Amino acid sequence: MKRFTLLLLVVITVIAGCGDNSGDAGAGSSIKLVAAHNQTSPDNPYQDGLLKFKEVAEAESDGSIEVEVHAGTIGTEESELVEKLQTGAADVVLVSPGFMTQTGIKEVDLFALPYLFNSYEHWENVVDGEVGQEIADLISEKSNNDFKVVGYWSAGVRHYYGKQPLETMDDIKGLTMRTQTSGVVANYWKQTGAIPTSVAWGELYQALQQNVVDSSENAYPYFVQQNHHATNNGKYVTETGHDYTTRFLLVNGQKFENYSDEQKEIILQAAEESVKAEREALYAQEEEYKQIALNDGAEINEIDRQPFIDLAKPIQEEAAKDMGVEDLLQQIRDME
Repeated sequence: MKRFTLLLLVVITVIAGCGDNSGDAGAGSSIKLVAAHNQTSPDNPYQDGLLKFKEVAEAESDGSIEVEVHAGTIGTEESELVEKLQTGAADVVLVSPGFMTQTGIKEVDLFALPYLFNSYEHWENVVDGEVGQEIADLISEKSNNDFKVVGYWSAGVRHYYGKQPLETMDDIKGLTMRTQTSGVVANYWKQTGAIPTSVAWGELYQALQQNVVDSSENAYPYFVQQNHHATNNGKYVTETGHDYTTRFLLVNGQKFENYSDEQKEIILQAAEESVKAEREALYAQEEEYKQIALNDGAEINEIDRQPFIDLAKPIQEEAAKDMGVEDLLQQIRDME
């Protein structure tokens, strides 16, 4: 009987010892990360960023971290990618402020406010500084750590493109525009006189070609890669420069906490390098794809942005008050 009791104690001790490492999931073992974005073009800056993430994570871990990169192949809509992040079918995804507000974290819409930033330098100083850290902390807290921001990417400077050029703000009145149909972005375009219209990104080329929408807005690398500028309702580009866009590189925070300390450090290092690679690719492609659009026959004009900026100011202030981030808005303005 004593021998049985001793054996039982040994078994219990071994089981308990194994349990001590349960919070260190993956320590000393291999893990596979599925990293995904919603753009289908292999030349997209998102792809450059995630390929850099893969390169660094696999090299620094000596191959014990494997990264599988998906370019639109497991979802071309952000909602699909976030659902996969939450269910464990994806481990690293890219989303916009507009989508994050749909999860109930309204403060992130701060980064979607039109004319919030006036240059890439201004944008970088904000997202890489205290304001960016505070937004990241809010996302983690309000999502119960379902979403952890590991980097801020850019999707470029967004401009209007449509079936006619804009010479003044009055020219946009009555035009249907593919953009967000709710929130501060939609509110802004409504006040310019445009009619915000919902069209899936993958269906926008056809929608422009078939007069489903009169116009859209995006950055050169994105709409030119999709040949929107070659459609009847996309050939006129007016450089409104209304949004230096922010994208959140996310992991599931709860799952992240179960990685070993070494794996966490490598993932964060890979994320940091991916930020540099994505931004560098995006900045280079802005001019490259603008020239491609011109070469393909698109017509590009500049416009006096001041009326657009003046319209945006009170919208920014009202939205910031509603979100409870008036202090963050002021910090961003002070950094101009």
